[in-house]
Amino acid sequence: MARFRLLARVSRLYSPSNMAQRTPDPQIRIQTLDENVLSILRCPVTGGKLRLDGSFLVSDIGPLKYPVRDGIPVLLPEEAQLPDGCENLDAFKSKFASQFLRKL
Repeated sequence: MARFRLLARVSRLYSPSNMAQRTPDPQIRIQTLDENVLSILRCPVTGGKLRLDGSFLVSDIGPLKYPVRDGIPVLLPEEAQLPDGCENLDAFKSKFASQFLRKL
């Protein structure tokens, strides 16, 4: 019975509506990305480090830009914004391959 009450309380605390009330501004949620987490996150395409730039995580190689939605980094290659001059992910890989193959 105590487990059920604890689970119910945790569910209420972390419900989407409750979380939205705590941090209504998306910029606040973006800025709460922990520096320790940022230090271990890597670009899934290049393996490069990521830095926070507004509402995006930007790879130090390329640069590919990954969105941060509701404080959660979306590190899917198909969600990344490509730099100018790259029409698709394959074009990006061929253009920047020499930079990220060295680092892997």
